[in-house]
Amino acid sequence: MSKIKVLLVEDSPVAINIYEKMLNSSRHIEVVGKAFNGKEGLDLAAQLHPDVICTDLQMPEMDGLEFTKQIMARYPTPILVLSNTVQKSDADTIYEVMKAGVVDVMAKPQTALGGNSDSMQNELITKIRVLSTKKVSPIPLN
Repeated sequence: MSKIKVLLVEDSPVAINIYEKMLNSSRHIEVVGKAFNGKEGLDLAAQLHPDVICTDLQMPEMDGLEFTKQIMARYPTPILVLSNTVQKSDADTIYEVMKAGVVDVMAKPQTALGGNSDSMQNELITKIRVLSTKKVSPIPLN
């Protein structure tokens, strides 16, 4: 069985390293690329054809919402948003990204604040494995 190819799009090098460690702990998942903004992410998605993309929302040059719209128009791929702006109180943000084509959202791991990193890791790996089985349709840019 081939590994699930994941592209990480996140402007924080610390967060990217945490996600990469979490995901690479699974024998089913391989991080195939890392981008530090949406523009880099678009280029890498075209080259790498990942099975799942994890993206932040707040990034320079091209934010996660615009990145999602571009991906869904050009290279439809299941997307998981990992962001501080998808807490339960951020219903408007969550609605906008879901409308743009995001399949699932997850609050950024708060491991630095003493959160349970094992449960975060398990949740992230489970979400990636589920998303890799989903087929998404193109969403034309308006």
